Amino acid sequence: MDVQLSLNKDMAVNVQRFGNEQLPVLVIDNFLAEPELLVEHACRQSFKHNSQFYPGIRAVAPKSFQRLLLGSLGRTFKQVFELRGNQLGLSICHYSIVTTPADQLQLLQRIPHFDSIEQDQLAAVYYLFKQDLGGTSFYRHRKTGFEYVDEKRQTDYYQSLESENGTTNIPQSGYINGDSALFTRIGEEQGMFNRLIVYRRQCLHSGSISSDFVPNPDPRQGRLTISAFIDCIDTGS
Repeated sequence: MDVQLSLNKDMAVNVQRFGNEQLPVLVIDNFLAEPELLVEHACRQSFKHNSQFYPGIRAVAPKSFQRLLLGSLGRTFKQVFELRGNQLGLSICHYSIVTTPADQLQLLQRIPHFDSIEQDQLAAVYYLFKQDLGGTSFYRHRKTGFEYVDEKRQTDYYQSLESENGTTNIPQSGYINGDSALFTRIGEEQGMFNRLIVYRRQCLHSGSISSDFVPNPDPRQGRLTISAFIDCIDTGS
């Protein structure tokens, strides 16, 4: 069963820019009128591990949220991120709960990552927890100075990371949540209930998860978000 959702009349839209490269991060507070409906809907879903990269479990988000995300903010996405295509779509949109203990993370889960090298592909994170469970941080790779990775940069970036593999700079355990030997945190958006953030998938980023974080798979108690990949394509029409 779908969920009947509507926008909050007090929705607030802001744009933040971090670091030397000043890539935009769209921040929308008070996004939905009744976000609790999504928490209750999530409690009725069957979550499972479906990614070797995401440190937790996922379930498909309702179509009503997907429609509202694109229908209400599509024009804003195009303006803020200067998207070049004429059609928006979602390649991923699902509930996500972080459930992996810090000492069980794979290497790629212990450092910031990027999701795409394409400029016109966005990521969205909608926070559905009220506890202090962290938000999303953005990073600069110290050796290259990169704050995002595109097609021109990816070879240099991977070669630079590989050159540091096996050194003491490589984190041995734990979620990254601030400066490290490899990365500098250039900005952070706090995880606040009913807050939506959107950024280019090229950005080096990671969830801000503290060292004392205790995973909980319960949607009412755990680090529940909705994560979406937004694609902008040129249909030629």
